Amino acid sequence: MSFRRRKVRTGKVVRDKMDKTVVVLIEWRRPHRLYKKPVRRSSRFMVHDPQNQALIGDLVKVIESRPMSKTKRWRLVEVLERGEIVEIQPEDIGVDQSVAVATRGVEEERVDVATDTEETAAALAEEAEEPEAAEEEPEAPVAEVEEEAEESAAEEEPEAPVAEVGEEAVKPAE
Repeated sequence: MSFRRRKVRTGKVVRDKMDKTVVVLIEWRRPHRLYKKPVRRSSRFMVHDPQNQALIGDLVKVIESRPMSKTKRWRLVEVLERGEIVEIQPEDIGVDQSVAVATRGVEEERVDVATDTEETAAALAEEAEEPEAAEEEPEAPVAEVEEEAEESAAEEEPEAPVAEVGEEAVKPAE
């Protein structure tokens, strides 16, 4: 009795939103058939993960198995390396502090939105009570603006003389 050898591959988890299923991206190289230069190719496999242990960015080992669903034909063997998650603070990207951040199942404390809104409203009310000394440039009188417009029109080139009715229009030589 001969057994078919099962394929074992390693790849990175690119999606882990589903229950007991992750999507693994496996990259491989194959020489181009005409030019013989190695060309990078990639495949995405749906992988069965019964304990939901793989997370985005992890390097995992998968093995081919019997069909478990329409698209799922691989099983997770082990997590070889945990992916690195970058911690970004809300002020680094310009997000309000009241937004909760959850990473890898660890939730930070949530700020009470109702009290935050009341504090913001109180601060806005205080700013409205204190008039700001806005320094505005005095507007130019209307007469000065009209004079400036006339001067700029006078600086333009004079128009060519227009021939009277019955005479042929002759354009002056330039």
